[in-house]
Amino acid sequence: MSIVSISMPEALLDRLDTFADEHGYSGRSEVVREGTRTLLEEFQQGATDGSTHSCTVTAVFDYGQSGVQQQLTGIRHENDDIVSGTTHAHMSDEYCVELFVLRGTTEELAGFVNTVRAIPDVRTVEYSILPLGVELSEQALQ
Repeated sequence: MSIVSISMPEALLDRLDTFADEHGYSGRSEVVREGTRTLLEEFQQGATDGSTHSCTVTAVFDYGQSGVQQQLTGIRHENDDIVSGTTHAHMSDEYCVELFVLRGTTEELAGFVNTVRAIPDVRTVEYSILPLGVELSEQALQ
C-alpha cells in the first residue's frame, strides 16, 4: 500500500481523530480511505445515460473569507446552461450559505459539485439529485 501525505487544518485533523475513535476505526488512514472511496463512487451510482436531473447544491462558507462569494458567482456564470437559480443567505455573523438549483445530466451535475468543492474556503458542500421526466412521475406515485 502506498503512503500519501496530505495537509489539512488542525481543527479538521482533530475532528478526523475524534471520528476515528468514536466509530471504531483503526486510525486516520482507514477513515480517509473510506471517505475517498465514497467520494469517488457517489456519482457512479446515478444514471449516466444522459437523462436530465434536478439538483440542489448547498455550499457553506465563512463570511470573513474574502473571494469565496466572488468565486461562487463565477462558477454560477460559467455554468449558466445548467444553473436555474441561486440564493444567498447569512446564517449567522460567521457563516453564509449559497444554494444552487441545477438541471442537467449526471455528468454535468457532478462537474458542478466538484468545482464548488474545490474552492479552498468552502467548508461544506451538500447536494441532492432527483430525476426529471417519467422517472419523477413514477417516483411521485409510489
